[in-house]
Amino acid sequence: MDAIADYSNKHHRRCVVDLWETVFGYETAHNTPSLAIDKKLAVKDGLFFVALAGNEVVGTVLAGYDGHRGWLYSVAVHPAHRRKGLGAKLIRHAEDALTLRGCMKINLQIVSTNEIVKAFYESLGYSTEPRISMGKKIESNIVMPEMQPW
Repeated sequence: MDAIADYSNKHHRRCVVDLWETVFGYETAHNTPSLAIDKKLAVKDGLFFVALAGNEVVGTVLAGYDGHRGWLYSVAVHPAHRRKGLGAKLIRHAEDALTLRGCMKINLQIVSTNEIVKAFYESLGYSTEPRISMGKKIESNIVMPEMQPW
């Protein structure tokens, strides 16, 4: 890994889509990589980071901040680059960006059966909180973007 940088160009987009499809797979339209990227970029908050190895994106983290709490999303590391500390570097980078914005608490969600990821976050100081995660999809906003030329 050479650097962590702001997501910034069409090459990043192609690499991020490939990475997310490799790491996450997708079963629902609201998680489609192109749609998620477009929605994040529309916010223009500067909280979308990529880890680069040469010219290739090998990791990502999206962060969000609403003035009260911060959130981490889409933490992904390419399988060939795992177990080298890259995930921790991405998390720390996002934490630093949120801290600079005044964030007092950072939240994240993981699938409850993913023990490996749970252990990873625990090693970084995160703990399970007694909460119920609820969600509601706004179907009218889940519109697939037209096929992008990049």
